[in-house]
Amino acid sequence: VMVWLRRCTHYLFIVVVAVNSTLLTINAGDYIFYTDWAWTSYTVFSISQTLMLIVGATYYLTFTGVPGTATYYALIMTVYTWIAKGAWFSLGYPYDFIVTPVWLPSAMLLDLVYWATKKNKHSLILFGGVLVGISLPLFNMVNLITVADPLETAFKYPRPTLPPYMTPIEPQVGKFYNSPVALGAGAGAVLACTFAALGCKLNTWTYRWMAA
Repeated sequence: VMVWLRRCTHYLFIVVVAVNSTLLTINAGDYIFYTDWAWTSYTVFSISQTLMLIVGATYYLTFTGVPGTATYYALIMTVYTWIAKGAWFSLGYPYDFIVTPVWLPSAMLLDLVYWATKKNKHSLILFGGVLVGISLPLFNMVNLITVADPLETAFKYPRPTLPPYMTPIEPQVGKFYNSPVALGAGAGAVLACTFAALGCKLNTWTYRWMAA
């Protein structure tokens, strides 16, 4: 009975984390609407995607103990996002800027670290976290490269209002010295290690709860 309870808890966690990952990353291409703040938005979205990917992928990976499941988790996120964006597309929103599966290569690196270090959890946290944090902003740039012209898209799909925290104060403020990839990669590399550790810790908490 405990085995099945643990399995059900595991699947429930995967669904919950994957759904929330998808909800957070669903607007990952929305920087095309904010032409003045595009780089700022890009950096923030890159970091948020990095953290949501690694916490779920690490949890899944350490739960199963099988290298390859992090990539499978990224695939789940990708498919969920395609489905959700498909719903948005049916409402008239653009679809072209999210169809690239940007999470898969970073998740592959996570799997590679886990396999290469013979399932060493601390190496996974440190090396895997750094690699995912550095790589995802680079892969996310594919979203920028493959999108339609931002101005054209912004005029084609106008937003009635901007949320207060995204309203530009003055044009070109949020440029981060024209290096959003470097900033996202630097911040992501530090934060991803923390979230990888959280993903590992989720396993401990799950098992302790099940054993109680």
